[in-house]
Amino acid sequence: MAGGGATVDLLLSDVIMPGMSGPELAERLVQRHPGLKVLFMSGYTEDAVESRGVLGLGAPLVLKPFTPDDLARRVREVLDQRG
Repeated sequence: MAGGGATVDLLLSDVIMPGMSGPELAERLVQRHPGLKVLFMSGYTEDAVESRGVLGLGAPLVLKPFTPDDLARRVREVLDQRG
């Protein structure tokens, strides 16, 4: 992403990480790379993540544990979204 010529279509990030949250990372990368799609993952329930204000309502989220098929399906859904 830093000038190597390759493009990245999707960021997969945990919601809670040491040093910087997933949403903070996503915000920084989307500012530098408009059009970058984002999918968050978390071991917390969706309600817990949203109620703590860590992730905005409706943000794409896949809950851990997930199967490879679950992840592939969510990645495809996010990549197919317009916008």
